[in-house]
Amino acid sequence: MNKKLILKLILLSIFLIGFSIRSFAQKKHAFEIKDGHFFYDGKPVQLISGEMHYPRIPHQYWRHRFKMLKAMGLNTIATYVFWNAHETESGEWDFSEDKNLRRYIEIAGEEGLHVILRPGPYACAEWEFGGYPWWLQKVEKLELRSDNAAFLTHTKNYLKRLYQEIGDLQITKGGPIVMIQVENEFGSYAAQRKDIPLDQHRKYNQKIKDQLAEVGFDVPFFTSDGTWLFDGGAIDGVLPTANGEGNIANLKKAVDQYHNGKGPYMVAEFYPGWLAHWAEPHPAIDASIIARKTEEYLQNDVSFNLYMAHGGTNFGFTSGANYDKKHGIQPDLTSYDYDAPISEAGWVTPKFDSLRNVIKKYAKYSIPSVPAPNKVIEIQAIKLSKAADVLSMLEKQKAVQNNTPLTFEKLNQGHGYVLYSRKFNQPISGQLNISGLRDYAVVYVNGEKVGELNRYYNQYSIAVDIPFNSTLDILVENMGRINYGAEIVHNNKGIIAPITINNIEIEGNWEMYKLPMDNAPVFDNLSKSDVYNVGEPKAKALQGRPAFYEGTFNLSEAGDTFLNMEDWGKGIVFVNGKNLGRYWQVGPQQTLFVPGVWLKKEKTRL
Repeated sequence: MNKKLILKLILLSIFLIGFSIRSFAQKKHAFEIKDGHFFYDGKPVQLISGEMHYPRIPHQYWRHRFKMLKAMGLNTIATYVFWNAHETESGEWDFSEDKNLRRYIEIAGEEGLHVILRPGPYACAEWEFGGYPWWLQKVEKLELRSDNAAFLTHTKNYLKRLYQEIGDLQITKGGPIVMIQVENEFGSYAAQRKDIPLDQHRKYNQKIKDQLAEVGFDVPFFTSDGTWLFDGGAIDGVLPTANGEGNIANLKKAVDQYHNGKGPYMVAEFYPGWLAHWAEPHPAIDASIIARKTEEYLQNDVSFNLYMAHGGTNFGFTSGANYDKKHGIQPDLTSYDYDAPISEAGWVTPKFDSLRNVIKKYAKYSIPSVPAPNKVIEIQAIKLSKAADVLSMLEKQKAVQNNTPLTFEKLNQGHGYVLYSRKFNQPISGQLNISGLRDYAVVYVNGEKVGELNRYYNQYSIAVDIPFNSTLDILVENMGRINYGAEIVHNNKGIIAPITINNIEIEGNWEMYKLPMDNAPVFDNLSKSDVYNVGEPKAKALQGRPAFYEGTFNLSEAGDTFLNMEDWGKGIVFVNGKNLGRYWQVGPQQTLFVPGVWLKKEKTRL
């Protein structure tokens, strides 16, 4: 045979094989809602789902966690999309590393899991500001979560950009995304905002659904609310699902009323655990209770989504806060363990075993073995070598000056800390009152600590004695914006109202120093006069003052571990430039999870 012909045949064969592989990889499946059931490729399917959020887990661990979910017996995963994780400033987008939503969804598909997408634009999720970008509060005439032109312009831009990122991963285009949620728990918001007519709430909710369709999302839509809140949250032609509904008769009755008299029936948030706040006990739910309810759902063809199946961690400044009248604010822990069946560090729990055993009885597919956990290491005591005086460092920076204290938002800062400073040419003493504190402050006079103020404990005042020619410093921390309820629209941080001493408003010559802590402090870049060797008298004198500390340690091998911070008061920790999150001696959390992928075998910097 002619050599050229043989070569052409070989090339043609390679092309056909390659085309066949690509065709197989992109084979389209079908998912639809009809006749009161979910159908996958024409066959009825029960969605056995678990919630897991991509930014709460290092991206290097995503596949391991998906394998854990499959081993528990799940066939589906659900995730919120956190708008503020991606649009960090208006028009500036980040879908890299732990925010790489596309890769997260692709890995889920590769592991044989369906994906339920919950893009909001509101998420809740005990996440900072419920997923809204903090800078929305600076947009003129914008009203959150309402039929407001400025707000809807930004939601449309967000959804368009989201579609560009992951639109082709819908099942209609060969991907694993089978359903998309419209808004989130909007019925509860509508019930709380009685100052807005219900028809206006419904108009807004419908517009979010329309925006999702307009940008290109075309898989089945659903809403998610407590069954008693469907009236404000359900949308015509969209499947309503329930949150926290344990009574199947109630579930079916509510869904039938709002969905053409028939199902399918789904509990979109089935709680195997619960969220936790600082200064409050850890909630806990017994594994046997969750196992029994799971079996009841499986027996009655009720699909469900475990919220959370694996919670992970609120790294950095991502944890939100709840609001109640007693405390004003209830900041959420750094750990988002949630008493979930898979622990914060990705470990099997008794709840995992209970659920796996129950699901195995009913699943119509094989359930794989449980993958081995990631390596865990113990680190001996870490010696700190350097300390830096934060007040001294900040006061050398250029201040923002104003007649009255400015909020974080007016200072164009989203998170972290702001130092409010004022010099007094005349002595004054009495009760310092900061009724507009948001959220936590340490008060100093001439560098000496006077005390702490705290929105959680309703501590807004403290006695001060300010001598002639002295300086009052107030270091304020944002402990997370409210993520749920009607108060979400009141989320400015810093100091939002006048400061008084003995009921006299203190105006004039306020200086504000920004400390967003977007990155770890680099001691080599700090002024030498602000940095001390730990152990020398100047470093010891920092006790009671805000300070940075640095240390390094060497490892023979990397692995997951926890830092015990119970003796450290209040602050944040960076490891190799990664912000592990907040610690606070009030508990209940006393340790910070350290993913092994953020450590180094050689020198690790703390």
